Amino acid sequence: MKDVYITKIAKFLPNEPVGNDKIEERLGIINGKPSRAKHIVLRSNKIKTRYFAIDEDGAVTHNNAQLTEKAIRNLEDDHFSLEEAQLLSCGTSTPDHLLPSHAAMVHGQLKNGNMEINSASGVCCSGMSALKYGYMSLRSGQHQKAICTGSERSSALTRSQMFEEEAAHLEELENNPIVAFEKDFLRWMLSDGAGAVLLETAPRGDISLKIEWIEGFSYAHEMETCMYAGGEKMEDGELKSWTEYPGDERNQKSVFAIKQDVKLLGANILIKAADSLKKAYTKHNISPDDIDYFLPHISSYFFKQGFHDEMEKSGIGVPFDKWFLNLEKVGNIGAASIYIMLEELMNSGTLKKGDNILLFVPESSRFSYIHTYLTVH
Repeated sequence: MKDVYITKIAKFLPNEPVGNDKIEERLGIINGKPSRAKHIVLRSNKIKTRYFAIDEDGAVTHNNAQLTEKAIRNLEDDHFSLEEAQLLSCGTSTPDHLLPSHAAMVHGQLKNGNMEINSASGVCCSGMSALKYGYMSLRSGQHQKAICTGSERSSALTRSQMFEEEAAHLEELENNPIVAFEKDFLRWMLSDGAGAVLLETAPRGDISLKIEWIEGFSYAHEMETCMYAGGEKMEDGELKSWTEYPGDERNQKSVFAIKQDVKLLGANILIKAADSLKKAYTKHNISPDDIDYFLPHISSYFFKQGFHDEMEKSGIGVPFDKWFLNLEKVGNIGAASIYIMLEELMNSGTLKKGDNILLFVPESSRFSYIHTYLTVH
């Protein structure tokens, strides 16, 4: 079995950062009425700036495949060209199309020669699933160089156009034409961007990160769906697929908008997070003393103290002075968040050989978690 190293990491964040006072202007106002949820959500999540693949006039500047391509091109240097890559493994929640796969569309943008491709679906964990596929491919000796990515273009599903028919339909019915909180909530959380890593079987340059292990856990066997798109949640907790709705009803219900059951989220996300992390600690015989940098992907600073306290309760607490976050600057970029956090840390100049890094990625879709342990070489 080969050792596997992250030898370079890169990101691409589209356009200029958008401050809180400009979000609604950029995404659009629904039904001519400013959001009532915006200030409440922003006060809790403490995000100050984020990025959208939309210009000031509301025109799309990049699709997801283009965001991913630009991050990947930033991996090229004097020691690596894209033609050397043997595998492209891409994760996202927001592909541009149902078919072809996201990785196929990115490969089509790159035009870098024949290679294996893999697309990982899901929500935030899809970026880490893409990384694990690359890790296993190199570890087993199938390939020597792989590119793995996480990317999102969430603005495609949070722009006002996504909700216009629903609001108009509610007005026709003489109901209050306000989009439900479960849909509006995420408009003030999500951001666009992409991150990419180069995996190789030997360290290179001043800093490389050896992947010691990657562990994933799903609680879908006991939890109903919490975050979803392309369906509607029924009273019994089951999802009704977009394929079961006629076209006009899909639009009237904003079926393709991203939605989140915030009550289910708050009641379970931290408990399951601590449980999964404790399982990983036990399996690999590590403790908080074996962590120098803890990079948790949290969707909101609202969860920071609660997650810390839940870990403490489980006997696996990591002190805040080991935490590394950049949520307030870049927003929640889903599958790309952990890549963009790690890119900032790896290029910060603070890492030293022998440091240990723990990556923590949750997704609330049906409560899944992936943990990755790295050592600096």
